[in-house]
Amino acid sequence: MAKTYNQMQAMLAITKASLTAVFRSPSAVVFSLVFPLIFILVFGFMGGGGKFNLKIAVDPDCDTSNQLYSILKNVSGINIIRKDPKQIDVDLERGRLTAIINIRKSSGDSLSAAGHEPLYIVDIKSSEAVNPQNLQVLRGMLDGIIKGINQNQYPNNFTYAQVNNKVEEVPGRVYRTIDFILPGQLGFSLLSSGVFGVAFIFFNLRQSLVLKRFFATPIKRSYIVFGEAISRIIFQLMTAVVILTIGHFFFKFTLVHGIITFLELLVLSILGLIVFMGFGFVVSSLSKNESTIPPFANLITLPQFLLAGTFFSIDNFPKWLQPLCKVLPLTHLNNAMRNVAFEGAHLNDCLKEIGIISLWGVVVYAIAIRVFRWE
Repeated sequence: MAKTYNQMQAMLAITKASLTAVFRSPSAVVFSLVFPLIFILVFGFMGGGGKFNLKIAVDPDCDTSNQLYSILKNVSGINIIRKDPKQIDVDLERGRLTAIINIRKSSGDSLSAAGHEPLYIVDIKSSEAVNPQNLQVLRGMLDGIIKGINQNQYPNNFTYAQVNNKVEEVPGRVYRTIDFILPGQLGFSLLSSGVFGVAFIFFNLRQSLVLKRFFATPIKRSYIVFGEAISRIIFQLMTAVVILTIGHFFFKFTLVHGIITFLELLVLSILGLIVFMGFGFVVSSLSKNESTIPPFANLITLPQFLLAGTFFSIDNFPKWLQPLCKVLPLTHLNNAMRNVAFEGAHLNDCLKEIGIISLWGVVVYAIAIRVFRWE
């Protein structure tokens, strides 16, 4: 009696062979592991401070009718954030804001260095999560504005305002450069592996007639795809584990909830990779020859690499460009990873980001099914 053909065993054989081929491919190892690690090492050795970003908020009781505030809100390099007060406090605790300032009229209990009572006192509220250098720059800017007002309008050493030397600090986790850079590099690794890896693998399988030979066997087409996909997922999970481990133990990358956060980052990595592999299927099908794969793939990867918050926040881009940045799937993957790793969010707190990434997956695979070619 003839044995029933084991589809699962055949799929696992394809997975094993494909995984072996991936490890033997220098380009796969370089783009998925070595290249992201180089950036992590560079930014890790640059220091443990946070990103240089002078975002400030204004206390609800702040006097905004004075000259100091009018000048401050127009200073280049200072971005005044307007949000709900509770959200502002959360952002300050997490290091998203440099400070909350309160400009109030002097109560008569403060004297300037020249012995005169200033008209206004500037109180600063900051966080332990804020880079001290950013706080010093803010104080320097405030002192410079006040000095300019004094020189232009107030003689006899009178000072218009004075910055309170006592800075109120709220508890917060230290936000290091690596906490921003590592999720971006992990996302870039997933994107490169999903698009370039899948595109080249399936194009080569088609060109070398390996897929045609598979058709001579009883294995179903879906199992061929699953086998190749599983090998890519296994390889990329291994690189994700290496990247996260090096980042955490060598550069103090924050994993708020320890192993739980680590596992949730791996789940996000799998989701992102599955979606990005859909782009790879599209590229492999549209490419007429091997030399056309890189241009097609770069059209997908390069904009996301530059605009999806890989190296710096998309808030630094012009406002007209930010809506485009917020559409890209890598943007939402990076945001979800940063929220989980540093801010202590869980997967159920990132449903918006996960939903947008999944929606991209539905659209991309709908296109891939229509254009995918086996021969």
